[in-house]
Amino acid sequence: MYSNGKNTAHSGEGRLVGNLVAFVIFFVAFVGALYSLSFWTLENAWLPTIVCFALILVAFAVPMHLMTRSTKAEELVAAASQFQK
Repeated sequence: MYSNGKNTAHSGEGRLVGNLVAFVIFFVAFVGALYSLSFWTLENAWLPTIVCFALILVAFAVPMHLMTRSTKAEELVAAASQFQK
């Protein structure tokens, strides 16, 4: 992919340390969610389930939110209106 005459195929280059730190944080949250289920019993079901749900939310929803497109709503509306013409 080219933009302004420059090759932008390696857009994530130079961000290895940040990517590794983020991976470790979210992987630890995922493993913590699985570990919290080891405390699940029929007498004590609510707290481990809530902790697991919260950690899974952190491990999956937060990265997915961070990785979504960074376009603004106005840009999406303008692109959609041009497409409908």
